[in-house]
Amino acid sequence: MIKKAVIPAAGFGTRFLPFSKSTPKEMLPIIDRPTIEYIVREAYESGITEFLIIINTTKESIKTHFNHNLDLEKFLKEKNKLEELELITELPNKIKVSFTYQYEQLGLGHAVLCAKEFVNNEPFVLLLGDDVYVGNKKPATLQLIEAFNENEGTILGTLKVRDSDVSKYGICEPLDKNDSKRLIKLKSVIEKPSLDKAPSNLAIGGRYILMPSIFKYLETQEKGKGGEIQLTDSILRSMAETPCYSYEIDGRRYDLGSKRGFLEATVDFALDRSDLSNDMKEIIKDRYKNI
Repeated sequence: MIKKAVIPAAGFGTRFLPFSKSTPKEMLPIIDRPTIEYIVREAYESGITEFLIIINTTKESIKTHFNHNLDLEKFLKEKNKLEELELITELPNKIKVSFTYQYEQLGLGHAVLCAKEFVNNEPFVLLLGDDVYVGNKKPATLQLIEAFNENEGTILGTLKVRDSDVSKYGICEPLDKNDSKRLIKLKSVIEKPSLDKAPSNLAIGGRYILMPSIFKYLETQEKGKGGEIQLTDSILRSMAETPCYSYEIDGRRYDLGSKRGFLEATVDFALDRSDLSNDMKEIIKDRYKNI
């Protein structure tokens, strides 16, 4: 049973400067919740109860968000604002969130290596902070956990991308190129290949289940593209001992590392809420008239 999740959130978020100079980009609000809360909730709804969030020293506000604010809770109780009280105490009451620091920006593989002590020799879920998913029937993380329960090994959550985008992702090479199932056994993975070297359009989309053996590969991993310790390179090396699968996630992904993705998420999440849907539709109709 997988009960632990790791969320790397130590990057500087330069694509959202100047906002991210003083506030973590993971705290960008989609309506009234920070992005990182949607990611934590996805994992919690998939059965995860223990979290490690990897931060840097400028991101203390993430710690504040997932801890109790006793002064605010007292104020809301005194004012009988019980609905608002539930909003801020629900997650802290149900999950355990720990934090550790990544003091050097040496890549995703290095960030994951910071979680070795927390993982404690158990398989775990890795969720990247730039990716918010809305599963069609089940949360994205739960889809991967169910695949893992049937096929124990490394599970890479994937999505199909355009040819023009393959160089932005880790790309999967299926063992059988004619395999059209959602879960596919892999021959290899390649970090950000050029189109002519990409074995497929199956891109790793910010969701993983990793075996604890990944750490022995990360500890000896040489720097790869961009002078960073690439997680994809260590996954490739681990495939000699651990079977590796891609699982095409059934749902919609929002790339919150891009401004377009952030705008799309804001619009779609508002349209999906009964208290905001009509307002958003009116705003869209009003703006459409002037385009």
